[in-house]
Amino acid sequence: MMTESEKQNIQRDFKERMDEDELLNCMRCGFCLPSCPTYIVSGYKESQSPRGRIALMKAVYDGVHQPDDEFEKSLNLCLGCRACEPVCPSGVNYGHLLEEARDIINQNKKHSLPVRAVRSAVFKQIFPKKNNLINITSLVGFYQRSGLQKAARKIGFMKLFPDHLREMEKILPDVPERKTLKQRSEYFPPKGEKKATVAFFSGCLMDTLFLETNHATIQLLQKAGCEIVIPKTQACCGALHGHSGEKELAKELAKQNIEAFGKNEVDYIITNAGGCGAFLIEYDHLLKDDPQWSERAEKFVAKIKDITSILYELDFHKQFRLSLPEQVVTYQDSCHLRNVMKTSKAPRELLRSIKGVTFTEMENADSCCGSAGIYNIVEPKTSMEILDQKMEKMKKTRATTIVTANPGCFMQMKLGIEREGLKDVKAVHIVDLLLEAAK
Repeated sequence: MMTESEKQNIQRDFKERMDEDELLNCMRCGFCLPSCPTYIVSGYKESQSPRGRIALMKAVYDGVHQPDDEFEKSLNLCLGCRACEPVCPSGVNYGHLLEEARDIINQNKKHSLPVRAVRSAVFKQIFPKKNNLINITSLVGFYQRSGLQKAARKIGFMKLFPDHLREMEKILPDVPERKTLKQRSEYFPPKGEKKATVAFFSGCLMDTLFLETNHATIQLLQKAGCEIVIPKTQACCGALHGHSGEKELAKELAKQNIEAFGKNEVDYIITNAGGCGAFLIEYDHLLKDDPQWSERAEKFVAKIKDITSILYELDFHKQFRLSLPEQVVTYQDSCHLRNVMKTSKAPRELLRSIKGVTFTEMENADSCCGSAGIYNIVEPKTSMEILDQKMEKMKKTRATTIVTANPGCFMQMKLGIEREGLKDVKAVHIVDLLLEAAK
């Protein structure tokens, strides 16, 4: 529970840091309401809508409402999917307001010792430091390969964990061995005629838990005629930090990435994870008040492009005879890829171009699946309610393959398949499916 002193400090920082013009931009029209998953699953509570949250932020800014625990809970229950932004007639940058508000609360609230320890480990020791992340991932791999996983399940050890964590353990991808995680070239030549020079943002989880998808991304880019460099000194994108009230740490990571990618002259910086790409493409906003970095951030942002966009623009689907065994495929949008990076056509067109694929559009494919970074871990009840609704829509497509473009979405879809007991349905990252189709 917040102390009076903490509330006063939060209120002070709201007045100093929140953008009043952006808060006033919201006309309370309600166009955002049908697009907000938490508003719908909450039973249409105003406090769980973008309009309601902005009203609460403005009330705290004006000093007419205290930033109490209910206020914090309302902000924390937001997925940050930003589906409200494309439908807003006033163009409110809701995501920026949410990140600033969460940062103010986090910087002024005294967390318990266990929470401080976990936050320090996650935000300062694991994600910013690649070797530490590799060490932890290697332990997961050892757990999977050594027989410990089978033993833990057999003796019922996993029953000691909450239901949602037990379910997550079941759908973890097979982790590569440590030596594989450490070995990779920093340069890859194009296959055939060179059409572009790109730098690849390899990410954190994508370069450990989903390493094979990164390898597939590199192969697709080569096939498409791209010369590829992978800056060795690149870091975590900072999305987890920025969304969780650790804005200063996110800025440090942004500067490290801008520095790393600025060492090579490239046409584009390619991402294959919607969540990472959306944060990278807003480095200019993150560093707008830093005169030493704002211009460099703008140049960096101008080169960000999702893997599906560059493949589509380079006519990858026309260069190769893409083919797969006959299957019905549907696509679950990555919220950040669609709502922030404005990429929705390219992945669909690439899928439609594959011979043997019957593409079926899912109803509300553009609505969040409930993953939202670590939301499905910290807010499992709401996350699973959203996922259950999503799976009902998926089943109506009769698809045997659910395609995603983000690791969180991929895991959430696998979780939905597991929960529904759908034996003949699989989830796959679009990169992996395209590479299979191009071979």
